[in-house]
Amino acid sequence: MTTDKIIFGAGCFWGVEAVFREIPGVTATTCGYAGGKTENPSYGDVCGGGTGHAEVVLVEYDSAVLAFRDLLKVFWECHDPTTLNRQGPDIGTQYRSAIFCHTPEQQTEAKISRDQLQQSGRWRNQIVTEILPASRFYPAEAYHQCYFEKHGHGH
Repeated sequence: MTTDKIIFGAGCFWGVEAVFREIPGVTATTCGYAGGKTENPSYGDVCGGGTGHAEVVLVEYDSAVLAFRDLLKVFWECHDPTTLNRQGPDIGTQYRSAIFCHTPEQQTEAKISRDQLQQSGRWRNQIVTEILPASRFYPAEAYHQCYFEKHGHGH
Protein backbone atom coordinates (compact mmCIF):
# COMPACT_ATOMS: atom_id res chain seq x y z
CA MET A 1 0.00 0.00 0.00
CA THR A 2 1.23 3.47 -0.93
CA THR A 3 -0.02 5.96 1.63
CA ASP A 4 -0.12 9.64 0.74
CA LYS A 5 -1.42 12.57 2.77
CA ILE A 6 -3.27 15.79 2.05
CA ILE A 7 -4.82 18.38 4.37
CA PHE A 8 -8.18 19.93 3.46
CA GLY A 9 -9.94 22.88 5.08
CA ALA A 10 -13.55 23.30 4.00
CA GLY A 11 -15.44 24.62 7.01
CA CYS A 12 -16.21 22.75 10.21
CA PHE A 13 -13.95 19.72 10.31
CA TRP A 14 -16.69 17.38 11.59
CA GLY A 15 -18.59 17.37 8.32
CA VAL A 16 -15.47 17.44 6.15
CA GLU A 17 -14.08 14.41 7.96
CA ALA A 18 -17.37 12.51 7.60
CA VAL A 19 -17.37 13.09 3.83
CA PHE A 20 -13.82 11.86 3.31
CA ARG A 21 -14.19 8.83 5.61
CA GLU A 22 -16.78 7.43 3.18
CA ILE A 23 -14.43 7.33 0.19
CA PRO A 24 -12.93 3.94 -0.76
CA GLY A 25 -9.15 4.25 -0.63
CA VAL A 26 -9.10 6.71 2.27
CA THR A 27 -7.23 4.86 5.00
CA ALA A 28 -7.42 7.40 7.83
CA THR A 29 -8.69 10.87 8.69
CA THR A 30 -7.75 13.16 11.54
CA CYS A 31 -9.43 16.44 12.46
CA GLY A 32 -7.00 19.14 13.39
CA TYR A 33 -5.55 22.58 12.87
CA ALA A 34 -3.09 23.93 10.28
CA GLY A 35 -1.97 27.14 8.68
CA GLY A 36 -1.47 29.18 11.84
CA LYS A 37 1.29 30.54 14.00
CA THR A 38 0.44 29.16 17.45
CA GLU A 39 2.04 25.91 18.59
CA ASN A 40 -0.28 23.21 19.96
CA PRO A 41 -3.48 25.25 19.67
CA SER A 42 -6.65 24.13 21.41
CA TYR A 43 -10.12 24.26 19.87
CA GLY A 44 -10.85 27.30 22.03
CA ASP A 45 -7.69 29.01 20.83
CA VAL A 46 -8.56 28.40 17.18
CA CYS A 47 -12.18 29.50 17.62
CA GLY A 48 -10.93 32.70 19.24
CA GLY A 49 -9.45 33.63 15.86
CA GLY A 50 -6.02 34.71 17.05
CA THR A 51 -3.99 31.63 16.10
CA GLY A 52 -4.34 31.88 12.32
CA HIS A 53 -5.18 28.18 12.12
CA ALA A 54 -7.91 26.65 9.99
CA GLU A 55 -10.04 23.69 11.03
CA VAL A 56 -8.75 20.98 8.71
CA VAL A 57 -8.81 17.26 8.07
CA LEU A 58 -5.65 15.29 7.42
CA VAL A 59 -6.63 12.67 4.85
CA GLU A 60 -4.42 9.61 4.41
CA TYR A 61 -5.13 7.58 1.31
CA ASP A 62 -3.85 4.65 -0.72
CA SER A 63 -2.72 6.27 -3.96
CA ALA A 64 -2.73 2.88 -5.68
CA VAL A 65 -6.51 2.77 -5.13
CA LEU A 66 -7.52 6.43 -5.07
CA ALA A 67 -6.20 9.19 -7.31
CA PHE A 68 -5.46 12.60 -5.84
CA ARG A 69 -7.65 14.23 -8.53
CA ASP A 70 -10.61 12.21 -7.20
CA LEU A 71 -10.01 13.60 -3.70
CA LEU A 72 -9.90 17.09 -5.20
CA LYS A 73 -13.29 16.51 -6.87
CA VAL A 74 -14.80 15.61 -3.49
CA PHE A 75 -13.15 18.61 -1.86
CA TRP A 76 -14.57 21.05 -4.42
CA GLU A 77 -18.04 19.48 -4.15
CA CYS A 78 -18.30 19.37 -0.35
CA HIS A 79 -18.19 23.13 0.24
CA ASP A 80 -18.42 26.55 -1.38
CA PRO A 81 -14.85 27.56 -2.27
CA THR A 82 -15.94 31.11 -3.14
CA THR A 83 -16.88 32.24 0.37
CA LEU A 84 -14.03 33.86 2.24
CA ASN A 85 -13.68 32.68 5.85
CA ARG A 86 -17.12 31.15 5.92
CA GLN A 87 -19.04 27.93 5.27
CA GLY A 88 -22.75 28.07 5.86
CA PRO A 89 -23.44 29.42 9.34
CA ASP A 90 -19.77 29.04 10.42
CA ILE A 91 -17.94 32.35 10.14
CA GLY A 92 -14.28 33.06 10.87
CA THR A 93 -10.82 32.53 9.42
CA GLN A 94 -10.76 29.03 10.96
CA TYR A 95 -13.44 28.01 8.43
CA ARG A 96 -11.54 29.14 5.35
CA SER A 97 -11.19 26.99 2.26
CA ALA A 98 -7.66 25.63 2.03
CA ILE A 99 -5.55 22.82 0.65
CA PHE A 100 -2.24 22.15 2.38
CA CYS A 101 -0.15 20.03 0.02
CA HIS A 102 2.53 17.54 1.04
CA THR A 103 4.29 17.52 -2.35
CA PRO A 104 4.93 20.01 -5.13
CA GLU A 105 3.00 17.68 -7.44
CA GLN A 106 -0.08 17.91 -5.24
CA GLN A 107 0.21 21.69 -5.19
CA THR A 108 0.45 21.86 -8.99
CA GLU A 109 -2.49 19.48 -9.47
CA ALA A 110 -4.60 21.37 -6.92
CA LYS A 111 -3.96 24.69 -8.68
CA ILE A 112 -4.80 23.21 -12.08
CA SER A 113 -7.98 21.70 -10.61
CA ARG A 114 -8.95 25.07 -9.07
CA ASP A 115 -8.31 26.92 -12.32
CA GLN A 116 -10.35 24.41 -14.34
CA LEU A 117 -13.22 24.68 -11.89
CA GLN A 118 -13.11 28.48 -12.03
CA GLN A 119 -13.14 28.44 -15.83
CA SER A 120 -16.01 25.93 -15.91
CA GLY A 121 -18.47 28.61 -14.83
CA ARG A 122 -19.88 26.48 -12.01
CA TRP A 123 -19.16 29.30 -9.56
CA ARG A 124 -20.12 32.85 -10.40
CA ASN A 125 -17.74 34.29 -7.80
CA GLN A 126 -13.97 33.90 -7.64
CA ILE A 127 -12.62 30.80 -5.87
CA VAL A 128 -10.75 31.95 -2.76
CA THR A 129 -9.25 28.61 -1.70
CA GLU A 130 -5.69 28.83 -0.38
CA ILE A 131 -3.36 26.27 -1.94
CA LEU A 132 -0.15 26.10 0.06
CA PRO A 133 2.60 23.72 1.09
CA ALA A 134 1.59 21.72 4.15
CA SER A 135 2.30 23.50 7.38
CA ARG A 136 2.56 21.88 10.76
CA PHE A 137 -0.56 19.86 11.53
CA TYR A 138 -1.91 19.68 15.07
CA PRO A 139 -4.49 16.96 15.81
CA ALA A 140 -7.66 18.27 17.40
CA GLU A 141 -8.87 17.04 20.76
CA ALA A 142 -10.12 13.43 20.88
CA TYR A 143 -13.79 14.41 21.14
CA HIS A 144 -13.58 16.01 17.67
CA GLN A 145 -12.40 12.83 15.96
CA CYS A 146 -15.14 10.91 14.06
CA TYR A 147 -17.62 13.26 15.71
CA PHE A 148 -20.66 12.37 13.62
CA GLU A 149 -19.99 8.64 13.98
CA LYS A 150 -19.86 9.00 17.75
CA HIS A 151 -22.91 11.26 18.04
CA GLY A 152 -25.17 9.92 15.30
CA HIS A 153 -25.51 13.17 13.38
CA GLY A 154 -25.44 13.56 9.62
CA HIS A 155 -23.44 16.01 7.57
